Amino acid sequence: MIQLSSIDYLIISAYLVITLSLGLFVKKRHTRSAEDFVLAGRKLTLPAFVATLVSTWYGGILGVGEFTFLHGLVNWVTQGFFYYIFAAVFAFYIAPRIRKTNVLTIPDRLEQVYGRKAALTGSVFTFIMTIPAPYVLIIGVLFQVLFGWSLLTGFIIGAAVSTLYLLTGGFRAVIRTDILQFVLMFTGFIVLVITAFVKLGGFEYLQSNLPQPHLTFTGELGTGYILVWGFVALWTLIDPGFYQRCMAAKDGRTARNGLLVSIGFWILFDALTCTAGLYARAALPSIDPLMAYPLLAEELLPAVLKGIFFAGMLATVMSTLDSFAFLSALTIGNDFIARLRKIPATDLSVIKFTRIGLIITAAGSVLVAWLSQSVIGIWYTLGTIAIPALLVPVLTAFTNRYRLRKEIAPMLMIFSSGTSCISLLWGYTHMSAGFPSYPLGLEPMYPGLAVSLCFFIFGRTKQS
Repeated sequence: MIQLSSIDYLIISAYLVITLSLGLFVKKRHTRSAEDFVLAGRKLTLPAFVATLVSTWYGGILGVGEFTFLHGLVNWVTQGFFYYIFAAVFAFYIAPRIRKTNVLTIPDRLEQVYGRKAALTGSVFTFIMTIPAPYVLIIGVLFQVLFGWSLLTGFIIGAAVSTLYLLTGGFRAVIRTDILQFVLMFTGFIVLVITAFVKLGGFEYLQSNLPQPHLTFTGELGTGYILVWGFVALWTLIDPGFYQRCMAAKDGRTARNGLLVSIGFWILFDALTCTAGLYARAALPSIDPLMAYPLLAEELLPAVLKGIFFAGMLATVMSTLDSFAFLSALTIGNDFIARLRKIPATDLSVIKFTRIGLIITAAGSVLVAWLSQSVIGIWYTLGTIAIPALLVPVLTAFTNRYRLRKEIAPMLMIFSSGTSCISLLWGYTHMSAGFPSYPLGLEPMYPGLAVSLCFFIFGRTKQS
């Protein structure tokens, strides 16, 4: 349990109240059309684009601290470097094209290019990618640490606080709250790192108190394991949050430049979080790695600064939770339910079904978080299922050189994901020394990606 002063609780409470107020008091005239509700009227400026994209990247902040505590600087490679590369690819080759399509969602584009069956199938996998269960789990843990609540209570309150304002404000509410959360997340970690530097010392202190592999970019992890994370980073190329923000940008240039500026901020924030994780390992080597950041703050920060830091921690998680909750709700309500029932996508229907989707999303996320209680397990499973299914159809739908034949797209999604699922289940039912034993020793995502590539090679058509 973290010990907070009255002023710390006041700072955290003020953050929660201001966040709710910013989200709830979006002018009604700004949410009357589907384009306003889903994409903020497609008027996202560069500063707002950067703030909302950067702040939604770090919802798994406790996992980042755990990885750095256990393995050191290699965290920057596995959780940062690969993602910067794919984000740059996205910026130059995909982002400008997205803005020109004039659609609301990824499944909308899949329907334009590959038909209704592909859109419905893609909706299922888009939902799998966007369900915010990992972030509900993390916010529940933080509420438990800060306030002593049970995990389930933390799940429910965290999901409610992070999604309530989405019912009325839509994507504009996400943007308004993300700007505040962007400022707080950087402020919190800058405060922690500077305090650690002043109280503990600089690089010499870390060098003297860390295992030597912690200060290398490969650590004690094998090259093969590190490369696996390179494939996981393919998530970037089909991340629905990236697509939504590019669709919402005022033009393609804003989308491209916004991504490039965001990479710079990601590098800065990763430097802060890696440094804080290394200080935690050096100063508190016997703690639970998952609690690296909270316990380092408890050890070093005085009142007021501690409140600012934990408000920043909550902001880091909530900025991701609300964004993914909105995308998940949009996928359930508009992309799946309305499309399945063949309801025309009017302004009223999109808003209505997205609000229904929000309720389903919040309840489903709490349930998944409660059943799993493992952030890494949720990420691994969702990525393994969804990435092989969506990578080729989504990229080809938003580019022009090669496309799949229409009848191939839904088959590709089903068979590639199915292959990964079979491999995943095989591993979980054939354990060796406490770890899954997958066929041929391959991570389940690899055979799924191989099947997807085969469908692409034999089922593509070249566009003029």
